[in-house]
Amino acid sequence: MNARLERISSDGISMTQKARILIVEDETAIRAGLVDVFVYHGYEVDYAEHGEEGLSKALSGLFDLILLDVMLPGIDGFEICDRIRAQDRQQAVIMLTAKTSDEDIIRGLTLGADDYVSKPFSVTQLVLRVQAVLRRSGIGDTTDREIRLYNGLLVDTENLSADGGIAFTRREMDVLQYLCSQAERPVPREELLIKVWGYASHMEIETRTVDIHIAKLRRKIETNPSNPECIVTVRGAGYRLMLADESEAK
Repeated sequence: MNARLERISSDGISMTQKARILIVEDETAIRAGLVDVFVYHGYEVDYAEHGEEGLSKALSGLFDLILLDVMLPGIDGFEICDRIRAQDRQQAVIMLTAKTSDEDIIRGLTLGADDYVSKPFSVTQLVLRVQAVLRRSGIGDTTDREIRLYNGLLVDTENLSADGGIAFTRREMDVLQYLCSQAERPVPREELLIKVWGYASHMEIETRTVDIHIAKLRRKIETNPSNPECIVTVRGAGYRLMLADESEAK
């Protein structure tokens, strides 16, 4: 269960409420349409029209997920995402962008977005993507607090950190933890989308989210990211996490 969905009632009893979504979008017609769609699907929805207002609301900690347009008046979506991640590494963020170049997609995900959706988009697909990102896998409740990687780096899964002041987002840690739980084999990217991102197995979605998150992790944990030893690519099979006990056995 997403911790943000756990509310406390007036008598102190924990209760589950509707997920709260913040939509940061300056185009009136798109914003109004998105508000209507997500209210219809049972979410509590708030919105912001400008970058400054969006940043203020995004940093309030009141929302389970933020739908964040890239092109905004004032502060753009990239800066907002960067500021969110500086304060909260667990906040769920999906970026909406008309920019579809690899550079823009990589920039958004590198700044810490959980996923991206390119305009124009299918409303049905967007709702499914939101549901997927909000769906928690529970990975962090079932694996060890510490992971010792092939190169000796010690990862603290609970505090989203590693030796040397390395900080991870919640999604990056989910990827590491799932790869760790399956360390005896390579994990296909489609499996990561299902188990980590929560996509339904029947969803046919083109996304580079997994590949870019793997690249981000390699930049953080590998001694030489261009020649990875901890997260290795097994051609035609997926990604495999190499742990310290494997290196010590050799």
